[in-house]
Amino acid sequence: MIDAELKDTNPGDPAAGSGLSAPTRSGRKTSPAWQEWLLEAVARGMAFLPFGAAQVLGWLTGTLLVLIPNKQRRNALVNLRLCRPDWSEAQARRFRNCALREESKTFIEIAYLLLRPVPRVLGLIRETHGLERLERDPGRGLIVLSPHLGAWEMAGLYLSTRGPTTTLYKPQPLGDVLVRQARARGGAELVPTDNAGIRRLLQALRRGEYLGILPDQEPKAEKGSVFAPFFGVPALTMLLVNRLARKTGAPVVFLFARRLPWGRGFALHCLPAPEGVDAEDDETAARALNRGVEACVGICPEQYVWSYKRFRTRPDGGPHPYHGPC
Repeated sequence: MIDAELKDTNPGDPAAGSGLSAPTRSGRKTSPAWQEWLLEAVARGMAFLPFGAAQVLGWLTGTLLVLIPNKQRRNALVNLRLCRPDWSEAQARRFRNCALREESKTFIEIAYLLLRPVPRVLGLIRETHGLERLERDPGRGLIVLSPHLGAWEMAGLYLSTRGPTTTLYKPQPLGDVLVRQARARGGAELVPTDNAGIRRLLQALRRGEYLGILPDQEPKAEKGSVFAPFFGVPALTMLLVNRLARKTGAPVVFLFARRLPWGRGFALHCLPAPEGVDAEDDETAARALNRGVEACVGICPEQYVWSYKRFRTRPDGGPHPYHGPC
């Protein structure tokens, strides 16, 4: 049986920010058929754009986000002001504008990465760094963390082709079949973000499989999470990774796909998790987890999704900082 520690661990929303929706759980309200049809038609149409054209379209879309008032550009600037207080306002805005263009590329290219044939998608990998860390000991699972950095769909697809892989996946009403099939086409098993799903994560690790988790989401509740610094700002941080690592003894690594300039493809990076991610002390473990995300972001900081409201829950229970003019 799963222990109480894991039952109380809220994994957050690992599917958020994917650009396309996740599958629904039984009994959850679904979207009208015409919305499903429209989503699939748009996604399949965008998937047939040449990859370079998708990058250009992403840059143009990002430029519109820079010019037109919207919540994404406000939220990104709020995060940068919090995380980089040493920057001038002009520096923060210049970086924000670059990050919004990269974020738009991320979401425009998702259809290509999800729906094109696996060999064609993996053919976009031009460089690899540290992938020897993905080697597993016989019978021992490996926890692989992919932050919302660069092309996480590419990182997930690549991981699933290396061996049996189980990934957390938040069911949602729109795009159920389309996205489930797309993400599973490399061989990954998708499990829901509930107690049954967490039990399946434990089983997968004990079978010696890969486990894929997005580590930089804000959990839905403070139960099973603690506040820990993220770029110096207190952020509600999941304890699921810590619980799984302690329960199974599985090592933890970080994997992400960095977008190369001029539509050339991607570079895969695999980094070790900082010491302490499996610590018995919750705050120590959460600090280590966030340091690991920071190390990844440091390699290509403009490709992080800075518009995500990472600090919406405050330690003092006060209002979140994402308000004001867009």
